[in-house]
Amino acid sequence: MLQVKYEMLRRVEVEKAPVTEAAAMFGLSRPAFYQTQRAVAQQGLAGLIPHKRGPHGAHKLTPALLDFVLQQRAASPSLTIAELIMRIQQQFGISVHRRTIERHLARLEKKRR
Repeated sequence: MLQVKYEMLRRVEVEKAPVTEAAAMFGLSRPAFYQTQRAVAQQGLAGLIPHKRGPHGAHKLTPALLDFVLQQRAASPSLTIAELIMRIQQQFGISVHRRTIERHLARLEKKRR
């Protein structure tokens, strides 16, 4: 896909082909052409490399929430994940998945070793 987008841009810029025609020739839409053109203008050829979509990392785990988790675990070591999730919901008004908390606690445990 990287080569296809590069060739589409080249066709428009070097050969002066219309955007609609060049995009259709390479099986892409006009908006895809303009997105590609903008990405290359901002990042150079690296803008052609596809990026992972969606959120990256645990975006709900703010420093305040992480401190809260540590405080709760220190105060009650026998606290279950389900109880901890309920307390997070009450304190912060957000729902956090069980695995998110488990992963974070596992990372902390690994750092301690």
